[in-house]
Amino acid sequence: MSKIWQMYGNDAHDMTVRLLEEADAWRLVPTGGSVALKPNLVVTGVAEEGAITHPGVLSGCIEYFREHGATDISIIESSWIGDNTMRAWRRSGYEEVCRRYDVPFFDLKRDRTRTVQTPAGHIAICARALDTGLLVDLPVLKGHCQTRMTCALKNLKGCIPDSEKRHFHAMGLTKPIAALAAALRPGLVVVDSICGDLSFEEGGTPVQTNRMYLCADAVQADAYGCSLMGLSLEDVPYVELAERYGAGKTGWSPDDLVFLNEPSAGQDYPRPRGTVARLTRKVHENQACSACFASLVRALYEAEEMGVAVDAGSIYIGQGWRGKSFDGLGIGRCCSGATTCVPGCPPTAEVIVRQLHQAR
Repeated sequence: MSKIWQMYGNDAHDMTVRLLEEADAWRLVPTGGSVALKPNLVVTGVAEEGAITHPGVLSGCIEYFREHGATDISIIESSWIGDNTMRAWRRSGYEEVCRRYDVPFFDLKRDRTRTVQTPAGHIAICARALDTGLLVDLPVLKGHCQTRMTCALKNLKGCIPDSEKRHFHAMGLTKPIAALAAALRPGLVVVDSICGDLSFEEGGTPVQTNRMYLCADAVQADAYGCSLMGLSLEDVPYVELAERYGAGKTGWSPDDLVFLNEPSAGQDYPRPRGTVARLTRKVHENQACSACFASLVRALYEAEEMGVAVDAGSIYIGQGWRGKSFDGLGIGRCCSGATTCVPGCPPTAEVIVRQLHQAR
């Protein structure tokens, strides 16, 4: 399949089933093969906050594939560093989906791994993601405070252990994200763009876009997602790099789009705001993990909302500052050499806000 099926609405379950039906997605399941559903469950929260995949996407997939003979269906995921996957699973509504359909959920933080040679070197990948018959990537199209956007390719980062996630950030994200996509190559992508946060991967400022789309190529899914968000491929460099690594194709044209219905009149796709870039413009960021950087962004946002003046030029964050001494405010354990350090791995936004207040 090179086409992109797209549908508008707000019923995630029904939209998912319809997209899968129109694309004849069951043909992608190898005979007797298993199906692993990989949502975005990055943080503890609910889908309406703009960060995680709607539970209806999971239930829609389960119903569809069962009706077409699949018997070995599971949900696999790991939350980001600093959060608890099972707590997130319960809060998200995924626990209810698993109970209703008698489908197992596997926390990949507890899974065994295998080391795979990739264009970025050796990467430890969770075995359940590698061994499934059909890996179904179920990302949220949303903004990201470090990579501008996150969708199908970056969602695969939940298929590696926390130690490897830290390694990814030390490498700069772009190359390892592209390499991981080449190693896993999910066979099907269903993108939840119902209300993704267009500025921030942790959610909190969702924008109702009432859109979902499906394709069989994670690189194409991200290339199309970039266009929907008003971004060029140059803005999100891991997309083209993933193509060069053999993970898929960036190409798509209007002729590839299959619209199953039309959006409501006057409902334009909103563009991402520059809030994150503005808040962090002077921050000294060096190999920061997403969870830590997101806490800082949230704290700066909250401080601004409360009228707290912050000198972002005195703030340091990231693994690249580990073992170094410097004058300023360090965020997280890696920046313990700062004059003042907010401890934690990652620290919460609440703790950072308190420190910003004290530094006034």
